[in-house]
Amino acid sequence: MTRLLEVTDLRVRFNTPEGIVHAVNGISYHLDEGEVLAVVGESGSGKSVSMMSILGLIPSPPGEIISGRALYQGQDLLQLDEDELEQIRGREIGMIFQDPMTSLNPVLSIERQMTEALLQHFNMPKSEAKHRALELFEMVRIPDPANRLSNYPHQFSGGMRQRVMIAMMLACNPSILIADEPTTALDVTIQAQIVDLIQEVKDKLGMALIWITHDLGVVASIADRVAVMYAGRIVEEADVDTIYEDPNHPYTKSLLAALPRIDQRRAGRLKSIPGTPPNLLVEPRGCSFAPRCDIATDRCWSETPPLIPTTSTHQAACWLSNVKVREAQ
Repeated sequence: MTRLLEVTDLRVRFNTPEGIVHAVNGISYHLDEGEVLAVVGESGSGKSVSMMSILGLIPSPPGEIISGRALYQGQDLLQLDEDELEQIRGREIGMIFQDPMTSLNPVLSIERQMTEALLQHFNMPKSEAKHRALELFEMVRIPDPANRLSNYPHQFSGGMRQRVMIAMMLACNPSILIADEPTTALDVTIQAQIVDLIQEVKDKLGMALIWITHDLGVVASIADRVAVMYAGRIVEEADVDTIYEDPNHPYTKSLLAALPRIDQRRAGRLKSIPGTPPNLLVEPRGCSFAPRCDIATDRCWSETPPLIPTTSTHQAACWLSNVKVREAQ
């Protein structure tokens, strides 16, 4: 299987009046052709920043990439200038953001926004770009595409605006699509439709997909592999079945325990994770999850655990991943 993207030791900081925010703290991951990688974690864990930084989308200042590589087709994205990144964003790597209302320009028609990337990347005649936009509207099942194309963002519902964003990102048929919590602002029924739609077009066009989410319930139906993030680090990575059947990291176990289940009756309230996420103004020392973990040892507080392989396809950043975590299941 062809390796499309390989990120190594990515570290991102933000210089703020309160101090330095250690947003991403040395993550490494890869994405293969046609694969779906889910990146899961609480708000503030560094999921979105890690993806936006490789595309040059974080403001600098205050954002700053301290170290890392992001190899895409032999090029290190972190070493490209803005003009070079402009040729990759949208055309090679597309990104769907979680709030389509703030991603779409409210004073420009949908047609203009839909055709912009086609005109820029392929120098199409306007008539051909409009025809392509109509095809994309049909693909994402927006009714009456010929008339809706001339509308403005406020004339679409939340679910339809998200479909517009998906169509825009598919315009150039990218190799990689990054979906940053694309269903967060939608009701449950529309969420399911958007998940099904993205999966359908991904399979039809043969793209690889990175799905950023805090909802492990969505992950089960769409992902091949899962990377769980906490406090700017990947704390566990495995194929999706293993994550659900045999999680090794206490944080992953806690996220799964907090999910409502329809296959079993619960005697009481859903479990919650005690405490709060760490303050990233303080550089993490030791295991960042230790203050919220009921099996942490002295070593967990003083030494940062690396991703420790438990099988050939499963790794967890936990000193106890092979012993007490399994016993605590």
